[in-house]
Amino acid sequence: MSEPYAEVDWQSHDGLRLYARVYEGPAGIAPTVLCLHGLTRNSRDFEDLAPHLQRRYRVVVPDLRGRGFSARDPNPQNYQPAVYVEDILALLGSVHAPRVAVVGTSLGGMLAMMLGFSHPTRIAGIVLNDVGPEIDPVGIERIKQYAGRLPPARTWKVAAAQTVAVFGDAWPGLAPDRWAALARRGYREDAAGVVELDADPNIGEALRAAPAATLDLWPLWGALRTVPTLAIRGARSDILSAATFARMKRENPDLQQLEVANRGHVPLLDEPECVAALDTFLSRIR
Repeated sequence: MSEPYAEVDWQSHDGLRLYARVYEGPAGIAPTVLCLHGLTRNSRDFEDLAPHLQRRYRVVVPDLRGRGFSARDPNPQNYQPAVYVEDILALLGSVHAPRVAVVGTSLGGMLAMMLGFSHPTRIAGIVLNDVGPEIDPVGIERIKQYAGRLPPARTWKVAAAQTVAVFGDAWPGLAPDRWAALARRGYREDAAGVVELDADPNIGEALRAAPAATLDLWPLWGALRTVPTLAIRGARSDILSAATFARMKRENPDLQQLEVANRGHVPLLDEPECVAALDTFLSRIR
């Protein structure tokens, strides 16, 4: 059975070979949805959502540099948002997508906000999955503890156990076979058959080396009031606090919001309420 996507390579401004999946839509004029993953994740996080959206839209899902099938960067200082934005703009040019709606999970949502601020005519709408203009320092410290520090899993059983250890609080109640499937998204066998996390460990080092001050995107948030936006929060999130979620609505009364019960950072976007909210929101984007 063939995959529902085409594999696309494109080159960054500094010469890295980068990778994306393109799920062609029902017609050549179908609107484009760009899906952006989180810090140490990759395009496989959207392997359920993208085929669903593909019924109505063209869906473009990249691996950011250092993740998945995109090249690792020899300079870890390039693992930072401004560089990722340049990469994404190069990708959109490569796949001829002049205007997109963005579904951004965690880091991907931050990049969506930056794109909406710096290139407003190219962004038709934004979905923020468990991220906002202010990041809870509790969650950042948790991520710093594990990002880039997990040992090679070596077997798929260990990979599933590591996935539970990292995300068990965020995704309670999942069955063992679901955890095994989620491990396949975050890990990959290397050339020697060793199962390891599918992200450059230097991504974690770059995060820990970043200034300790809390990232403040509130000035961007004010400028995004004219961009249709849906914000999704996991009710157990330690990244997007309830207070920040409420302030987002106060400062942008047109913001659409969804809080997902029994989810932390981040909702998987396969929850029925998430799928329904995404379908409704994207159907109104022009």
